[in-house]
Amino acid sequence: MANLTIVIEGDTLKRARLRALEEGTSVNAIVRDYLADYAGMKARKEQAINDLLRLSQSTNAKRGRRRWTRDDLHRR
Repeated sequence: MANLTIVIEGDTLKRARLRALEEGTSVNAIVRDYLADYAGMKARKEQAINDLLRLSQSTNAKRGRRRWTRDDLHRR
């Protein structure tokens, strides 16, 4: 594991420590979990797009003959 030094306002860190204590964890654990989620978001987003494209190619649904106009779609 690597170390990271960050600069945080004293009041912010104090409130974060109190909240972490209430939740039975530490500020370090919260930051570590957040960064792990943050780092994995791009891969999850790419996987979701690939899954959607794969599903759209394998569907049996047809578009039909109707040609929709902008006015048709936004008619109230």
